[in-house]
Amino acid sequence: MYEFVKSISLIFYPLGLGLSLAGVALALWHLGRQRPGAVALGAAILVLWVFSMPAVADRMMAALERGWSDVPVESLPEADAVLVLGGAFGTGNGQFLYPSAGGAVDRYWHGARIYHAGRAPQVILSGGRQPHRTGGLTEAEAGAMFLADMGVPREAMILEARAQTTRGHVEELAPLLAEHGISSLLVVTSAAHMRRSIATLSALEVTLVPVATGFSVSDEPEFRLRRLLPSADALSRSTRAMHEHIGLAYYRIRGWA
Repeated sequence: MYEFVKSISLIFYPLGLGLSLAGVALALWHLGRQRPGAVALGAAILVLWVFSMPAVADRMMAALERGWSDVPVESLPEADAVLVLGGAFGTGNGQFLYPSAGGAVDRYWHGARIYHAGRAPQVILSGGRQPHRTGGLTEAEAGAMFLADMGVPREAMILEARAQTTRGHVEELAPLLAEHGISSLLVVTSAAHMRRSIATLSALEVTLVPVATGFSVSDEPEFRLRRLLPSADALSRSTRAMHEHIGLAYYRIRGWA
């Protein structure tokens, strides 16, 4: 089911949608229907161009990040634990000597920052490995290695190394929180991921305090032409935003958020 959902969702992302339309254009041309084929090809180019524009990508990300505050860790309330939601590390199915970090590594950095500020005595690291990965460290284990390098003592960490999705965090964390008597959490994840995370984690019978990090959109003081020109980075950001929008809609349909 995990692979099926992940595969189907790729079709609705900008790149998948654009290539699907291009495939339709080729099929129509092959059938001798040049005009509809040209329309489909034009739509494919338009989709890829629009979602590759920094102006569009920023607007999509801003819609997700809006409403979450970027505040000093010293001003956060105290809680029983910091919960860092995984999604930052890769181990090459055990082929890498050390974990490689991706763009979401700031979640762990922020978790360490909060711990050192004395906001919580424990840090929970939640994240397993994808089903097709059978070797190497889990996300939580790789995160523990990173936090140890950041000066967080191993005895202050609680690892949940099974969750594969945002919904999976709820299923795996519930018994863990009860076991450790944890009733309040500072939830750390990327700002764009926070809306879906809090909506899903609300199923846990604990107090949740969202602590967003990894903001990607800032106010632009003036218009620049290149914000309308396509870039790979903008396509990546609009795809991340689409992932969150589709994910939240899917979770609501399933009754998980």
